[in-house]
Amino acid sequence: MADAQGAVDTVAGGAAGSRPLQIETNGINVITDSERKGHPRDLFWPWFAANISVLGLSYGAFLLAFGISFWQAVVVGVAGIIISFLLCGFIAIAGKRGSAPTMVLSRAAFGVRGNKLPTVISWLLTVGWETILMILATLAIATVFGHLGWPSGTATKVIALIVVVGLTIFGGVMGFDLIMRMQTAITIITGVLTVMFIILVAGKIHWSTVSALPGGSAEALIGGLVFMMTGFGLGWVNVAADYSRYLPRRSSSAGVAGWTAFGGAVAPIILVIFGLLLAGSSKSLSTSIANDPIGALAVLLPTWFLIPFAIVAVLGLIGGAVLDIYSSGLALLSLGLRVPRYVAALIDGTVMTLGTIYVVFIAGNFFGQFEGFLITLGVPIAAWCGVMLADIALRRRDYAEAELYNPSGRYGDIRWFPVGLVIISTVIGWGLVTNGLASWLTWQGYLLGPFGLGGKTGAWAFANLGVLVALVLGFVAQWVYGRSAVRAQETAPLEPAAAQR
Repeated sequence: MADAQGAVDTVAGGAAGSRPLQIETNGINVITDSERKGHPRDLFWPWFAANISVLGLSYGAFLLAFGISFWQAVVVGVAGIIISFLLCGFIAIAGKRGSAPTMVLSRAAFGVRGNKLPTVISWLLTVGWETILMILATLAIATVFGHLGWPSGTATKVIALIVVVGLTIFGGVMGFDLIMRMQTAITIITGVLTVMFIILVAGKIHWSTVSALPGGSAEALIGGLVFMMTGFGLGWVNVAADYSRYLPRRSSSAGVAGWTAFGGAVAPIILVIFGLLLAGSSKSLSTSIANDPIGALAVLLPTWFLIPFAIVAVLGLIGGAVLDIYSSGLALLSLGLRVPRYVAALIDGTVMTLGTIYVVFIAGNFFGQFEGFLITLGVPIAAWCGVMLADIALRRRDYAEAELYNPSGRYGDIRWFPVGLVIISTVIGWGLVTNGLASWLTWQGYLLGPFGLGGKTGAWAFANLGVLVALVLGFVAQWVYGRSAVRAQETAPLEPAAAQR
């Protein structure tokens, strides 16, 4: 009952309410009805701010690298973004129905202790992404300073790191209310400046060159689709319910899913399409964007807009990192760490800072290896997502919230079928992906040959089928074999403590 007691202690501490400058004391506990507030449309702000980033432009160059035409890239790009953020929207519904963070609600499918496996994966993924975003933000400031003719060396990077890491940790420590305020401001500022950026560089687009790009194979299209899904919505599914848990129970499920998906998808769609037009207009520009998205884009701009460009680049990256650090702290608490939520956020902030320092100042070639590590985690997260989506779809009632913290309750201690399903799906998924970014991941793709897909150098080598297979296998198997378990959970009598709530 350690988790349950931790939840009770946290509730007793009170909540930040609607005061953004008061530290949120809610952790992984159930949000009480008196603390629930807002409307589904409020979810637009955090998800938009977390995904309006200049990195979206670079995805245009990444997509064209699959050897597909502009129109093919538009179709798979838009489809990948929308599908993946719809997955986030469906999982966000669980937050409204269960009033707890994503990786606590996941206990209903995996068991209270069995859920530790996907929670560890979730923690690694969120900490990894927030570290990468801080690295990019720090280097972005130094790059813009260099283009302005200002000092861009170690001292500048140190100051930049302090600023971006400080803002991110501050938001994560303060919690939900300040994050919602921060994301609203980031949305407005970055939205306006991004429109200005598009207007200023639109003259670099050459439609005749873009439209002449040759089409690619079916394998290339699937690879591009999976790449977009992994780079966008699938990177957020494990935290999707962390912000909808504060909504009133009467909130529309369709509204929760719709506003989450719309907020997350709208900016990347615009940015990716514009990035395709830019990258498709110039092969050299495409190569530069792929290697250095911040520097390559800064070169296109007049000097007077470089400072606004730095603002939009850094704020977009911070917007994503703030959501990551908040959710990674919640994941630590779900693993059983007995500290207040803001302390967990500080711990993650320390890990993030050390990782950023190492990459920026010590290991310049570490980024590719680290990115390979994060992509590898996309396979087990896809498997977890499939299981979680099926579990949510099978439920007809709200969660028995108190029992999410009790290993002897209806959700059980370790539910071996879904745990084993994630493991098996991951093993199969890793066998169907290849990773050229990290030399220590060359063992992947071991099933491409046995399955008749041409091996690690064949046409399917970079289609990343393993992500789709893990997602579909997790969903279908849980949908078929998890039905009886869900029915048993929903018909079980309430525990005495829960019945008194």
